[in-house]
Amino acid sequence: PCRKKRQRAGDMRDFLPMPRCGGAFRHRRDASRGKSLRAVFLSLLLLLALPAAAADALPGGALGKDSDAELWRQVRRGQAFSLSGTTSGTPVLVQSEGEQWRALRNGPISTYGGWLLVLSLAGVALFFLVRGRVRLAERSGRTVPRFTHAERAAHWFVAATFVLLALSGLVILFGKYALQPVIGVGAFAVVASAALQGHNLFGPLFAAGIVVMFVLYLKDNLPRAADFVWLLRGGVFFRGHVSAWKFNFGEKAWFWISSLGGFALAASGLLLDFPWLAQTVQQLQLAHIVHAIAAVVVIAASFGHMYLGTVGVEGALEGMTTGRVDETWALEHHDLWAQEVLEDENKKAAATAPRGAPAE
Repeated sequence: PCRKKRQRAGDMRDFLPMPRCGGAFRHRRDASRGKSLRAVFLSLLLLLALPAAAADALPGGALGKDSDAELWRQVRRGQAFSLSGTTSGTPVLVQSEGEQWRALRNGPISTYGGWLLVLSLAGVALFFLVRGRVRLAERSGRTVPRFTHAERAAHWFVAATFVLLALSGLVILFGKYALQPVIGVGAFAVVASAALQGHNLFGPLFAAGIVVMFVLYLKDNLPRAADFVWLLRGGVFFRGHVSAWKFNFGEKAWFWISSLGGFALAASGLLLDFPWLAQTVQQLQLAHIVHAIAAVVVIAASFGHMYLGTVGVEGALEGMTTGRVDETWALEHHDLWAQEVLEDENKKAAATAPRGAPAE
């Protein structure tokens, strides 16, 4: 029967499946053989391609030599990346400005800042050796008012916080070089930690005090013509008499250095105390640099002010302790201001004196 069916099928007998005669089985066998050939062919292609890919690949599944250079270039530039496992902070692998900040802080600022402080102290010592203590000719026994209670309170508040901040700041800036070799690493770690905590605590208090003090003292520290005459004649270095108002040129210079420097210290210090106020890490690094430079300048200038205001000029400290100064001191150092004050005092005395009583 199969032979007859094949004869009836004609030329198509080899292509059409013939049931019951093994045609379906032959078709499935041919299809399976074709799939096997294709699989072998693809395997050969894969084996030929693997050596070429392995030659260009880097160990560890890296991106390759062409893309790695650009990747590390971006890392070095401080570009942000999506880092796994980070929940806070900036996803920056390398912050190049941090190394620049560190080099500037530990290099020029520490070096030149240290020399500035040494030269300032040397200048005070030289002034004492050459000029000596500025003494009064003779006390009159009469006093005139110089500072109000508010002015004195603001001055001592700012002075106290400034001294604490200056000492703790010097430990933070120079302690590793000057203090650690003397007391050791362990003791210095305790001192530095305490200095840092105290610095952060008293900083906001100083910021508030410097604003109040600036408002109280501004009206008497504006420049006047007599200030330039005082400067040209050498001021306190000159052994003769030089006219001045309530504050001479040197005192006004200290006022502006301490005020502007204090504002820079307050603004940068508050930013460092509350870092979330900054938009970028670079702003904090800039604030630290400004803070360190302003601190060194103000501390260096304060040496002269503290010396002249305490032991350098006889009778000067009394104005800040009692609020009044000797009349002789006022006329010798601030005669233009003293004349105005004495006139006001005489007018007040005349107004309060009983009628018919002679005015002094």
